[in-house]
Amino acid sequence: MTALPERKIEIVRRLVESAPDRVVGSLQQALSATPPESALGAVKAVVETEVADRNLRNIVFQPIAPLCVGGDAHGLTFPARSLSFIWRALKAVVPDDVEELRADAYADPRKRIDAQDRLVAAALAGLRQGSHPDFVSASAAADDFRGGAAAQLMACLEISAVVRRATGRLAEWIAHPGGETAAGARLAYKDAVEISDDAGPRFFHMLAAQMAHPWMIMRIISAVMDKPNERYMKDSEVSSFAEALMDEIDASIAAIAGMSLDDGPQVGSVGAQRAELAVQQILEMEASVELPRDQGWGQRVVKQRAGLAGVIEGRLKEAERLAIESLPMFAPRNQRVRHQIPLLSEMPNQRLVVSITTLLTFAQDLRSIANYGGFSSARNKLIEKLGEYIDHYVESAVDLVRADEVEDRAIAAAFLETAAAYNHLIRGEKAAEITRRRAHVALAPDPQSLAG
Repeated sequence: MTALPERKIEIVRRLVESAPDRVVGSLQQALSATPPESALGAVKAVVETEVADRNLRNIVFQPIAPLCVGGDAHGLTFPARSLSFIWRALKAVVPDDVEELRADAYADPRKRIDAQDRLVAAALAGLRQGSHPDFVSASAAADDFRGGAAAQLMACLEISAVVRRATGRLAEWIAHPGGETAAGARLAYKDAVEISDDAGPRFFHMLAAQMAHPWMIMRIISAVMDKPNERYMKDSEVSSFAEALMDEIDASIAAIAGMSLDDGPQVGSVGAQRAELAVQQILEMEASVELPRDQGWGQRVVKQRAGLAGVIEGRLKEAERLAIESLPMFAPRNQRVRHQIPLLSEMPNQRLVVSITTLLTFAQDLRSIANYGGFSSARNKLIEKLGEYIDHYVESAVDLVRADEVEDRAIAAAFLETAAAYNHLIRGEKAAEITRRRAHVALAPDPQSLAG
């Protein structure tokens, strides 16, 4: 194949430059094995150049890059196009400064950071003055996205240098709150509000955007405010962070209550992850703010803790009930048999089995947080009671098979495999293997009868 002509390469270049980051990343991955000399080799080079350019851009604008994702027009976010326009304008206005960073001309990390801050300052000046058409386009794109967003974007750029240095210490502040780390967070906050009186909430929003778990910004807010009481924080300009955290907890509780059981065990795992998140967030809220238990936020958090435990306990009881229902037993008319025996007249209800597998996966994945969430007792009761029921069921089913008192051995095998799968989820692989081994021995043909 011949290489693409330069005219078509230029068209590709323009398309790639205007594509979202995720699309460019997907293109890079798709073309990763493309030989340079092939017809698509030039396209691969264009994509790789664009990826490198965006990586440099995101490093320079690290304090605001996570906010430039579009999405919620009501939060502190901006359209990705604004950042693209700003970067393009900088490459036209101060190309030498951009190229120095691209060439990694600064061996000293502090000088490199200072150079990045100078580029951000140049971008801020360009936006304020409208000194290049792309700066004008960046502001217009922001305001089209949300009224007043261009002014908010410039306000974020004002404190970018402070946020950049604070980001470098975030891991330390989160892992070791208090003492010197709290003092460092307070100094950074002070530096931000000295630049602008209303910079406090922006400072926290920008830091939260750098975190894998943005709600953990409550730990930084608590350090800056020296673990405020509810009244003080509720009246402050950062009260929305606490409100948003509690709203997330409510959303997790609702998601667990509404979990669709027909969609399989992955839904159970996701539900357990939501439960773990809610427990962590409740603990974070309790650790970050002095809360009264009988009113306001404190009362809401107490209700959330109880509500989460109640919803989970309800799901665990549902798991027990449905599991027993899916392994049906009945009392035979034979007066000599005084206990119930398995009903092996038709195959297991697969839809019911999927629902139970979802719930038992949910229960299994709760094990690491059950104590902290207040539902370990309910989980232990499920394992104990259902385990006893499965033991009795398997024992009785194996006896029926050995006595050749089942109409269809395939049905018996299906129910024993179902019991083994449940055992795997509540007790582990070893328990499941024992059940399967017993079923295999019972169901295997008798060698002597075959020989006869």
